[in-house]
Amino acid sequence: QGQLEESGGGLVQAGGSLRLSCAGSGFIFSGYSMGWFRQAPGKEREFIATINWTGDRQFTADSMKGRFTISRDNDKNTAYLQMNDLKPEDTAVYYCAAKSGGRHYFGEYEADFWGRGTQVTVSS
Repeated sequence: QGQLEESGGGLVQAGGSLRLSCAGSGFIFSGYSMGWFRQAPGKEREFIATINWTGDRQFTADSMKGRFTISRDNDKNTAYLQMNDLKPEDTAVYYCAAKSGGRHYFGEYEADFWGRGTQVTVSS
């Protein structure tokens, strides 16, 4: 089983931006779809976006469109989540996940493995 490690989280003021990274190892990164999810305190894990193996197709939750963008660099075995115009309600632990097969969409329960998450805190 592969490993995923998120980075790039932190404390940011409302209206600010962050770019999260998810480094993959121990598996053929280019053969997997990648996704980002988040979980706020006391809430269920929430889908953000997924991307296919080549990076040319994405699926983003409607509530995230326009502010969050998923991308990947297969040469670096890394997926990214660019987050703009952050709001206090975006405060959560952000997780990346991988799913074999390469499609542009997968849900939470289809993921093959997960990273440990990175905390994002948005202050008002």
